[in-house]
Amino acid sequence: MDASCELIQSLENEWRDALLSRDIDGLRSLIHPRFVLIGTRASGPFIINREEWLAAVQQREIVTIDLEIRESFVSDEVMVGTVWARWKVKYFGGEIEDCVLLTDVWVKEEDRWQVVRRHSSPAPPGCKF
Repeated sequence: MDASCELIQSLENEWRDALLSRDIDGLRSLIHPRFVLIGTRASGPFIINREEWLAAVQQREIVTIDLEIRESFVSDEVMVGTVWARWKVKYFGGEIEDCVLLTDVWVKEEDRWQVVRRHSSPAPPGCKF
């Protein structure tokens, strides 16, 4: 793994750990105030902002998250990571497992990295890593 992948892997792991421990303050420190998640569900495409995403996270119990950084680009103030993610959540009494392909855009402001955009797409069939 090259240095750019290692940097994004470290930040993605920090994000994962904050999700698993339900550390909202930790999540706020990693997620830019202008964060937007763009994705698709069975019900269709959606766009949510940081506060909507944080509220949704608090309504689910995340059981596991596995991440693999597939590609990355890093410059002085912007980096982009292509991330395969698989997670299991408890939601309304059932468990849901999902595998997605993420594109995370991180910006560096005041000497810290925060994710400002995430695009989530269903992973191709046979998601394995």
